[in-house]
Amino acid sequence: MGLPGLRAAAGALRRLCGAWTPRAGRRPLCSSPMAGEAAGPVPVDAPAEPERETRGRPVGARLWEDAGPQAKKPRGDQEAPRPPKRKIVLLLAYSGKGYHGMQRNTGASQFKTIEDDLVSALVRSGCIPESHGEDMKKMSFQRCARTDKGVSAAGQVVSLKVWLVDDLLEKINSHLPSHIRILGLKRVTGGFNSKKKCDARTYFYMLPTFAFAHKDLDVQDETYRLSMETLQRVNRLLACYKGTHNFHNYTSQKGPLEPSARRYILDAFCEQPFEREGLEFAVIKVKGQSFMTHQIRKMVGLLLAIVKGYAPESVLERSWGPAKLDVPKAPGLGLVLERVHFEKYNQRYGHDGLHEPLDWAHEAAGAAAFTEQHIFPTIVRTERQERSMAQWLCTLPVHNFSASTQGTASPDTQVPGSEEDEDSD
Repeated sequence: MGLPGLRAAAGALRRLCGAWTPRAGRRPLCSSPMAGEAAGPVPVDAPAEPERETRGRPVGARLWEDAGPQAKKPRGDQEAPRPPKRKIVLLLAYSGKGYHGMQRNTGASQFKTIEDDLVSALVRSGCIPESHGEDMKKMSFQRCARTDKGVSAAGQVVSLKVWLVDDLLEKINSHLPSHIRILGLKRVTGGFNSKKKCDARTYFYMLPTFAFAHKDLDVQDETYRLSMETLQRVNRLLACYKGTHNFHNYTSQKGPLEPSARRYILDAFCEQPFEREGLEFAVIKVKGQSFMTHQIRKMVGLLLAIVKGYAPESVLERSWGPAKLDVPKAPGLGLVLERVHFEKYNQRYGHDGLHEPLDWAHEAAGAAAFTEQHIFPTIVRTERQERSMAQWLCTLPVHNFSASTQGTASPDTQVPGSEEDEDSD
């Protein structure tokens, strides 16, 4: 198209849209008059439409032009930053009656555990997100010992990563029942694992002293009192457990040739008896590096079988040998995890100026008070009502304390372990 053609096209456009007049604001290059509107040019002296802003951009501005930086929101309108996430340990005490142990059973909600209540309190206190409650690996959760059904604890320790919110200890306890308490909280190293860093565990087993009475006496005689002679014999037998032995007969599904069946016991003794509600009780304490499932309850069970006269003292030596032996398992009611030990960790980090030693000296009074208020009364009351020890003692005569006909395990036989690396009782 030549120059004459362009001029003709421009004239036609002017006739269609009207004469061009400078004005504020925008005007489409070409638009048709709306219904009811007269078509024609806008007068020169017509008032200019006021400029409007849309989404912070003047009406006259082009879409591709930058309208300038947006005004910043005041600090008060911004979301508060989350507190830092840090690895901590919690000193935990609980009465295990009515619970199916410490460890949470994923997919088995009908079996309530201590960790079910603990995790719920952690979420509600705001120190972990709800997703971490559903998958505990996300918060690096680990327990020192996995106590079994009905077993209590005065000094359980768990490690986990949490947001360090204000008044965390008080907030967690406010969402826990009275028979579960957090007694202490301490910061630890980032790679701390409460199970792997634990050097030893101390359990105690509380039982009525009539359990030591000879089999010829009344098994339910509540007037029985433990003599000094019997107490000395009990302590002599308990001392035989000290050292390293093969405890394959004190757990299930573990063969005599498995290295994990060998466990080291640091101490074992019985304290002086005491009375509660007219019934005499005694406490047996056992300290070891680690324990297998039911090991302490079977140690107590075999001890009682010997003291009562159902088994000879020589059965102790045979129980550590390769032959299978029928070892009775005492009730779980009186078993309590008293304390866990971190000697090596304390030597390395306890005095580095950054971390506290995990000795819980300041929390000892709280642990003792919880034991007196919740654990001891539960054991006494349940024994009174259910007579679990008295009923169990009646089953001792049916046990055969001679070596079974299964004999020793073949060197080629592989017997699967139950919880090889798990401390549990």
